[in-house]
Amino acid sequence: MPEHLLEVKDLRQHFPIKTGFFRKTLLKAVDGVSFTIDKGETLGLVGESGCGKTTVGRSILRLYTPTGGSVKYKGDEIDDSNIQRFRREMQVVFQDPYSSLNPRMTVGDIVGEPLDIHKLYTTPGEREEKVANFLQLVGLNADHKRRYAHEFSGGQRQRIGIARALAVDPEFIVCDEPVSALDVSIQAQIINTFEELQQKLGLAYLFIAHDLHVVQHMSRRVAVMYLGKIVEMAPADEIISSPRHPYTQSLMSAIPIPDPKKARVRRRIVLEGEVPSPLNLPSGCAFRTRCRYAIDQCVTQTPELMVMSPGHEAACWNPQNN
Repeated sequence: MPEHLLEVKDLRQHFPIKTGFFRKTLLKAVDGVSFTIDKGETLGLVGESGCGKTTVGRSILRLYTPTGGSVKYKGDEIDDSNIQRFRREMQVVFQDPYSSLNPRMTVGDIVGEPLDIHKLYTTPGEREEKVANFLQLVGLNADHKRRYAHEFSGGQRQRIGIARALAVDPEFIVCDEPVSALDVSIQAQIINTFEELQQKLGLAYLFIAHDLHVVQHMSRRVAVMYLGKIVEMAPADEIISSPRHPYTQSLMSAIPIPDPKKARVRRRIVLEGEVPSPLNLPSGCAFRTRCRYAIDQCVTQTPELMVMSPGHEAACWNPQNN
């Protein structure tokens, strides 16, 4: 058996952008991302909007054809010629439950469509039974299969999306900011649903989010992205308590603390300057224009992930100790 369920190595996703007459510039949405995910594990992927998190998830599933790099699932490399045989084992839950469900289809047809595509039943009765079981698995009533998506709340719609992903019995799911469009009270319910399904079915998740509390709660390990690159990766508790990259430290300092006394004495790290344009990145380290600890080496050389401690890596020429 392969060592990892999913292995992403040097993944690149570049999009040509028209910047003038007969002129195009490459937008490096993902530029050399590498990580692994084991069976039953959750890897959290965090960063600012536009850093490339969603593009990573879609490139893994080959919703976008990667510009370069490799993605291996159970030791087999995925490419355009064999992606169909991996579709059953790799699924996605999209961010927006309002736009990811077909308004013209009943819930039964939405959840049952993957069963139709992959021919996972022999009789109409078996199909109906499977749809009802998947709806109940995510906390919905089997009678809901006759209704349409617009008749449900945001949290219920996201549960429908989860049921659709589970319909083909996958082992790995890309969760693309699945709670960011929901009310806070509903977010907790959906997160609990993901955790219960993981324990019951042994699922592995790539959990993409910008809410660090959610990621810490869900993930065993966390990877932090900035402008298409992973700048730090570590166990969830360690990256919260001992971040080494200046960008990660700034993100962690922004997490609200419920204790007013602790909040008053905490040092808030405010980043200066604007995020560079991904079409015109600075030389060397892309974060150097906003970093108070930048040194001469940051201008000329792009840092790679380096081991700071066992299981903890950061891409920084001048990592900071808390």
